[in-house]
Amino acid sequence: MKLLVVSTPVGPLGSGRGGGVELTLTGLVAGLLQRGHELTVLAAQGSELSLACAGAALWTCPGALQPSCQHQGREAPVTLPAGGLLANLWRRTLEAAPRDRFDAVLNLAYDWLPFWLTPSVAVPIFHLVSMGSVSRAMDAVIIEVAAWDQRRLAFHTQAQAADFSLPSRPVVVGNGFDLEAYSFCAEPEPLLGWVGRIAPEKGLEDAAAAAAQLGERLAVWGLVEDAAYAAAVEASVPAGTLDWRGFLPTAELQRQLGRCRALLNTPKWNEAYGNVVVEAMACGVPVVAYRRGGPGELVEPGVNGLLVEPDDVAALTLAAQAAVAVDRRGCREWVERHASRQAFAARLEAWLQGGLPPSRTIGSQAVA
Repeated sequence: MKLLVVSTPVGPLGSGRGGGVELTLTGLVAGLLQRGHELTVLAAQGSELSLACAGAALWTCPGALQPSCQHQGREAPVTLPAGGLLANLWRRTLEAAPRDRFDAVLNLAYDWLPFWLTPSVAVPIFHLVSMGSVSRAMDAVIIEVAAWDQRRLAFHTQAQAADFSLPSRPVVVGNGFDLEAYSFCAEPEPLLGWVGRIAPEKGLEDAAAAAAQLGERLAVWGLVEDAAYAAAVEASVPAGTLDWRGFLPTAELQRQLGRCRALLNTPKWNEAYGNVVVEAMACGVPVVAYRRGGPGELVEPGVNGLLVEPDDVAALTLAAQAAVAVDRRGCREWVERHASRQAFAARLEAWLQGGLPPSRTIGSQAVA
């Protein structure tokens, strides 16, 4: 297939502003390239593709960054900034897709406009939905696409898909990682870890409180989106509890993350998947997570971590202490079985082939 992949308009690839979408895009593009497909990525000006995606073309657009739906409030109206990147990305998509004979467009952005366009344009637009329910407007447009042709939608987990009133069983593709980029660490340090955007919905304060109660250091990796929130979390625990390590590229993140004895995952909302959960497991790090959203589906208690009820800091603290009993080798093996880049690409290929109109389907190609 010849595919155009449209990235998120909240920031350039490589900046960290796109959160998990950036990592998902890398796994998706690299995996489909390995399966022989031709890919072009359309993203914000200033974007860079990783070496794993070197076989893909990169197109970029200028424009004002789009506010994330996640931070707009459930009842917020749809907004498009003047000279906005979102509109520019989709103007170029609608011009280029028929001209350059793309078989399909794959949208990774959680924004109203591309979903709304889907039934109205000739080029097939598919959506890998990147979040659960955070907005009434987004809920409505996702449900409209599902009612028109649910084959155009895929989700990362069953827990995420359950946020939406879908007419039939969802396509769930998970996610995929280059496991050669993650080194297994058998002997950790006495260190807890936490990874994510530094913003209230990620619940860093709960992980910090658990670390403080245990008298342990908590290494924190991620882009600081809300400096006031970060300062408030630091002020809530004894000095030295938090070890701020910033936003790191995968190679350095996994090297440091693998030294943790456990990762704490404390979201205050339904994460669609939980990339950092799988990244930790790939390094052999057990995950202690709230039983909420994607992480609640990924963590198998006793196999690759432990689950506790959402927002229960006392239970989180006890589980963080007990995580030492989880076999680190079992964490890595779980990822090898469920979240390799190759398995992810095969699931994506089957989804896309299954939703293409007959005239665009690559008839002689076997779908894994």
